[in-house]
Amino acid sequence: MRNITPFQWDGKKILIPILVLLVVLAAYGSFFTVSAGSAAVKLRFGKIIGAYGEGLHLKAPLIDKVEKFSVRIKKDSFETEAFSKDLQTVGLTLAINHRILPGTIESIYRNLGPEYTTTVLKPMVEEWTKAVIAKYSADSLISNRVEVARELDQILKEKMKEKEVIVSDIAITNFEFSPQFLKAVEEKQIAEQEAKRATNLVEKVKKEAEQKILQAEAEAKSLRLQREVVSDNLIKLRQVEAQLKAIEKWDGHMPTYMAGDQMPFVMTK
Repeated sequence: MRNITPFQWDGKKILIPILVLLVVLAAYGSFFTVSAGSAAVKLRFGKIIGAYGEGLHLKAPLIDKVEKFSVRIKKDSFETEAFSKDLQTVGLTLAINHRILPGTIESIYRNLGPEYTTTVLKPMVEEWTKAVIAKYSADSLISNRVEVARELDQILKEKMKEKEVIVSDIAITNFEFSPQFLKAVEEKQIAEQEAKRATNLVEKVKKEAEQKILQAEAEAKSLRLQREVVSDNLIKLRQVEAQLKAIEKWDGHMPTYMAGDQMPFVMTK
């Protein structure tokens, strides 16, 4: 009968757990899941052998590799610089919403790669931002912000659609200008405000003068009318007063006349 020491190695007891572990790992590595809002491509020795949507899928353990992509709308922020029409340096921050379609995941991976946002979208944004900003003077960019964003939105949608990337929205979240330019804009605004204030003051004085002229003309017309009315009434009043005085002096006797060749002589008693 063979004696087994405590330190003697029992190959079967060690080998069986290892085999079980390998089987479990192989079983676990023979499938993969794609969650909602994602898509995946399966690679075998670097070659694309299929694209997959959400759900549970099989793969060869230790041989196949899976790359997953989000097909939800993503928001990326890009900072870039451009020159305006009047050669001012303009810094911009743009927020861009974009996505890829599940049906294009294989083409996206083959042509653009997993990091397409960095390798394709960002350079495209920088290139066309420079082209659009160059159409505007620096001081008109802020007032035309919506128009600039709309033009960029239209261009990038067309260009990225050719790359099978869907750009849904673009917004300019910030403009930055040099301190010298900002100072010049501030001085210009102050000068415009002063000029506007002076113009308003001139208009105010002009209106006040016009009102005084109109008021004086109205008063003169009123006085002229009053004078005309007073003159007519005054004449009538004097006539009435004369008649009243004559009546007061009359003693009730009619005047008498003497006939003759000479002038009539009025006799009064």
